[in-house]
Amino acid sequence: MNNRRPKPNIVYFLVDDMGYGDASCLNPSGKIRTANLDRLARDGMVFTDAHATSSVCSPSRYGILTGRYNWRSTLQKGIVGPYGQPLIAEGRLTMPALLKRHGYHTACIGKWHLGQGWPFRADPETFCPRAEHGRGGDPTAQREATPAEQARWREAFSQPTLGGPTRRGFDFYFGVDVPNWPPYGFIENDRTVGIPSQWLPERLLGNNLASIAGPAMPYWHFEQLLPTWARKADAYIAERARNKEPFFLYLAMTSPHTPLAVNKPWIGKSGLNNLYADLVLETDDVLGRVLASLAKHGVADNTLVMFASDNGCAHYIGARENGRGDGEAALEPQGHYPSGPFRGYKSDAWDGGHRIPFVVRWPGVIEPGGRCDQLVCLSDLMATCAEILGESLPDDAGEDSVSLLPLFRDPSVAVRDHAVHHSIAGKFAIRSRRWKLVLCPGSGGWTYSDAKAAEEGRPLVQLYDLQSDPGETRNLHAEHREQVREMLALLKRIVADGRSTPGARQQNDAPVDLWKLNTMPAVDPRVLDDY
Repeated sequence: MNNRRPKPNIVYFLVDDMGYGDASCLNPSGKIRTANLDRLARDGMVFTDAHATSSVCSPSRYGILTGRYNWRSTLQKGIVGPYGQPLIAEGRLTMPALLKRHGYHTACIGKWHLGQGWPFRADPETFCPRAEHGRGGDPTAQREATPAEQARWREAFSQPTLGGPTRRGFDFYFGVDVPNWPPYGFIENDRTVGIPSQWLPERLLGNNLASIAGPAMPYWHFEQLLPTWARKADAYIAERARNKEPFFLYLAMTSPHTPLAVNKPWIGKSGLNNLYADLVLETDDVLGRVLASLAKHGVADNTLVMFASDNGCAHYIGARENGRGDGEAALEPQGHYPSGPFRGYKSDAWDGGHRIPFVVRWPGVIEPGGRCDQLVCLSDLMATCAEILGESLPDDAGEDSVSLLPLFRDPSVAVRDHAVHHSIAGKFAIRSRRWKLVLCPGSGGWTYSDAKAAEEGRPLVQLYDLQSDPGETRNLHAEHREQVREMLALLKRIVADGRSTPGARQQNDAPVDLWKLNTMPAVDPRVLDDY
């Protein structure tokens, strides 16, 4: 970058479970109008082929903050569980830690879900009983916390966390661990804001609200989350503007993921009788408030704003069929497709699971109204910021991160030849230019279970030409066996090298199983001899 240009502030606005088709700048035929995101796109650049590293939450966030594929970590499938241990290893360079080296103040506001490092054993009966709730029970019923439970919570939540955001590079944190999981309360830096003293009310469990019972702050309610993130973001931007120092704000929204708790002005706003659609609009409003805050405090012209989603839309909010709760009429029969033209949803190896809305604005660098059709990945944040700051990443950091800075200047220049995708079940897919190879017979996630697909005799691999078939409808593996072999060899090399970018070979944190045949009992292991 031009040394005379001041270091840009960076705002990374990450939404949760918002599909590619939910952004009207990418899906103009959709029924949800994201006015503020559309304005950001007009002022900046919209990316049409952007992907999360994973089709689910924790691993995707790992990729963003480390510049490393999530499956290189100890988490080989699924997500970090309730009260789970930190996924980002202590000592690994993170995005905020990199920026702090260059004089940035760094903040995380909102959802973390990478493990807080709680310093106690969270026995399930006291901290997260997994009973069925909200399905025909008495919504007025309330489990009363016993004195012994309250004493245990007081002992546990009086201690600082040992592996949360402020232990992984952030100067400041205010948020929740996971909005639909306990503990139900805010966390500031490394401590809960107050001590949870009651069980979350029964009426807030199930029906696309909270998923698990657990300790809660008195009068806890989910409608407060989005307004809180907006207020905290405004206060942080104001403070940093007064101090005249560059800042990195990682604003990790809890929406439109469940809980589908929509504030009154937004209920019914979408006209689709679907709370998820209403929550998308309320989330878009928060984006507008953050953009207004940047302008109000005089820092908009020197702020790089990135908008992204951590994965695709979850089908259970009322995508194809009515959702689990009230006000969740199916969207697709009404002409709105959360995944746009792509197949699958959150959890899947198909593109609907990980192809996400990605919009970037940087006044003076990115020409307004830009469109980029090149392949990019959310792990690319670290290399991008390193190049902006003129720093070379060490070999053991950002192993799968590629700088997007050339695309900001010229969106026709390809910076990636390939990208690796990963599903909730740990199933792999690899993209190489126009081709995509999927290493499972089903979706790799919830849409079409691999066990069922294998029982039905589906091929073990899927090969798609995304240039002619972006909806992944025609499996060409039999017609292009050499292409399958080449892409599988590339994937094996990327796994073995511990990196997908130039540099010294690195070690993965755990053994990597490309096939996970144990999830598909009908598959004869000898079939791998063909690959």
